[in-house]
Amino acid sequence: MLQYAQKRVNGIQDLERKLNEFGYRVGSRVLELLTWREKNAKRETKVLGILYFIHSTVWKALFGKPADSLEKSTENEDEYMISDNEPVLTKYISVPKELSQLNCNAFVAGIVEAVLDGCQFPARVTAHTVPIEGYSQRTTILIKLDKDVLEREELLK
Repeated sequence: MLQYAQKRVNGIQDLERKLNEFGYRVGSRVLELLTWREKNAKRETKVLGILYFIHSTVWKALFGKPADSLEKSTENEDEYMISDNEPVLTKYISVPKELSQLNCNAFVAGIVEAVLDGCQFPARVTAHTVPIEGYSQRTTILIKLDKDVLEREELLK
């Protein structure tokens, strides 16, 4: 998939955008599958509820374990972060030196974006590698919610 996309783009940003699009397609199907599998599925109406669903249920279905952390940004009210210390997706991908800035977890960001969109929580989702001691591949999925979502959240309080 990576080679397929790489041959059809003109730069790293285009390649990450393409991976994000591929992930979006997968994410919409994952959401449908998980809602059918859940025995007592209910529609999430709160931001924290849907983020916890992604952090635990979606992540476990995709990678066999929940994500390592779910955090709210201290700087912006509309930003949340899901972190994975050892992303399974990039464990076996070797990126050439000329593409060292490429983050293949843009694919995962597309999956998360599709799940949020499918649950009526539109957001812009990006992936960033944030290495910390002991975890050189640590990835943070940054979720920037639309202002409409925050307004709806205020009305529900």
